[in-house]
Amino acid sequence: MDKPPKFRELVVAFNELTLGISMVVAVFIGVGIGLGLEKLFGVWWLFWVGVFFGVSAAILNVYKAYKRQIRDFEKLKEDPKYKWFYMELYRWLLGNASYIAFKFMAFI
Repeated sequence: MDKPPKFRELVVAFNELTLGISMVVAVFIGVGIGLGLEKLFGVWWLFWVGVFFGVSAAILNVYKAYKRQIRDFEKLKEDPKYKWFYMELYRWLLGNASYIAFKFMAFI
């Protein structure tokens, strides 16, 4: 029987922590570039261009993390150990689809 990796929880925590750090760093780098461009060229709106690029980079980091999680989830879906969960979830969704749609429409 395979033992789980010794530091698995620590690695998962660091992986999730890096997303937050990369978002903050991306925004700070964008602000720094914007300030540098503003000082270099003397145009006030170049600061906001840098902020825009920083926020765009942060959103791109979130998107990449999302895609990585989906890829890992798809691998987990193929694992026979968890296949029963997906079958039960599928059956439950099919049985309750009209109820879920009614609740969603009532919410809107």
